[in-house]
Amino acid sequence: MKTTITVESTVNAPVAKVWEYWTSPKHITQWNNASDDWHTPYAENDLRIGGKFISRMEAKDGSFGFDFKGVYDEVEENKTIVYTLEDGRKVAITFISEGGSTEITESFEAEDINSIELQQGGWQAILNNFKKHVETSI
Repeated sequence: MKTTITVESTVNAPVAKVWEYWTSPKHITQWNNASDDWHTPYAENDLRIGGKFISRMEAKDGSFGFDFKGVYDEVEENKTIVYTLEDGRKVAITFISEGGSTEITESFEAEDINSIELQQGGWQAILNNFKKHVETSI
């Protein structure tokens, strides 16, 4: 049985804006990195059940990169996204509107290469970067 890891953040923005920034490739390329020495130079997103997404994640120095990609299993606008990664792992994201802010909860099945702590830290860092991007783009 796979270990499930959960990361969370409350973004001080309405859910419609949070959803747009989470799903729009022009925004994904701005926030989808865990540290300043990484970036996402390319993203595409077909946000529908059966639709595919891809984000190219690379070290800025060119030393390493990979495609983060999968297929959507469930999409409920401003509420839920569930997808399956290329390696078969499941990811579920919920967006809960709380007045002028939005609570994001992201749960994903851990992979077997990196430690649970490293995976949780990396995904949380990306989520924190997303929060910062949304809140500074008012």
